[in-house]
Amino acid sequence: MELKGSRILVKILEDNDAEKLLDLELKNRDFFQTYTPLRESDFYTLEGQLDRIRKNKEKKDLDELYSFGIYIIGTEELIGNITLTEVLRGPLQSCYIGYYLDKNHNGKGYMTEAVRLVVSYAFNELKLHRLEAGVMPHNIGSIKVLEKSGFHKEGIAKKNVKINGRWEDHQVLAIVNDNAE
Repeated sequence: MELKGSRILVKILEDNDAEKLLDLELKNRDFFQTYTPLRESDFYTLEGQLDRIRKNKEKKDLDELYSFGIYIIGTEELIGNITLTEVLRGPLQSCYIGYYLDKNHNGKGYMTEAVRLVVSYAFNELKLHRLEAGVMPHNIGSIKVLEKSGFHKEGIAKKNVKINGRWEDHQVLAIVNDNAE
């Protein structure tokens, strides 16, 4: 399954993406650590990335999680990841969206394009009603990506996520599918 934009391709990560994913994680380890929970050392191995991809595919098959790689069209360079997590059905029809991008590709509009593609997929294919994101308040770039993609601010979740060993506040943003049944 692939979602094609004007400059990027977003597709479900497969086993053959493990090496590229490991390279992305290793190259951006310090940069990503600013915004992510602490990782075990085996996360930064090929086997760790294969295990991650396989577990995510199992969750996709259960309609619980969708993890996409973000690739530049033409070079097929893996530059990021975007994931729909905690998919809830029944009366909620919602999920969380999270993402990260290679530090050398920030500020070029790639993530805004990826978010728009995945939001469209979530609303039109998965028939979800609401997507929610949490962003550390000082991460202005990520907040701008979400706002350009149609998300609106809802408030601050105090000490919401343990990032880099410390409980951090998060700006909550959401987008609602007004056409959902």
